[in-house]
Amino acid sequence: MKTITKKLVPFMLVLALLVSCSAFGMAEATGEAAEAAALLENIKGTYEPLFPVITKPEYDQIWLDPCVAAMGEEAGPMAAEMLKAACNGTIYGQEAIDAYGDGSNGVQFDCLFINGISTLTFDGNKISGADGNGNQVFSHEYTYVSKLLLAGMMEGYLYETADEDAGEFKYFYMMPDTPATTYHLEFRYGSNVDDLAKYNEGPYAYWLAAAFPVDANEEMIKNVITLFCEENLAEEQAEGAA
Repeated sequence: MKTITKKLVPFMLVLALLVSCSAFGMAEATGEAAEAAALLENIKGTYEPLFPVITKPEYDQIWLDPCVAAMGEEAGPMAAEMLKAACNGTIYGQEAIDAYGDGSNGVQFDCLFINGISTLTFDGNKISGADGNGNQVFSHEYTYVSKLLLAGMMEGYLYETADEDAGEFKYFYMMPDTPATTYHLEFRYGSNVDDLAKYNEGPYAYWLAAAFPVDANEEMIKNVITLFCEENLAEEQAEGAA
């Protein structure tokens, strides 16, 4: 948000500055809302948790290839196993805090869907979830609220439903990923915005859902694994060189 330094200027000039800043803010907000609406349009479809799919044994070689290319024949296999395990956690919230503390000694992220959800369907501004038997758990329409930072590290779009019975599905906090860009989705959902914005504290600590289209083909599986390995290994190599 812009601030205006106090100066001795004519009243009309102050008014002009205020109107200009207000118009800029409105345009910026309108642009964000358009981006948020476009995101929901670009992710239409039904999704399941990502990592249980892509860490199946039949995809081991796809994990190995980029890791060996980046780390060499000796370190590559260990890097592949480390990356596969990093996001296959099954605990979050207080249980994860008790296990990992502040995360300085390593963590295993829980990237599953929580609160009894097995599949999620995005249909424009309508989001619904079903359990393992295909029974609908929730279905609500959502409107864009604002951008939100996850612990100052990741920026996403916050959506809210007006339905009073939404409970732990009141808010959806979507990262800008789409199947067309990064081959998967990343998001959180819950009942409290402040908690959703925390990384290693609160009821959603160490949880960030990762979703994959239920109708994904083998090429998309290869693409998402390769991207995940290359991005994470590049970060690790950069940290090692620093």
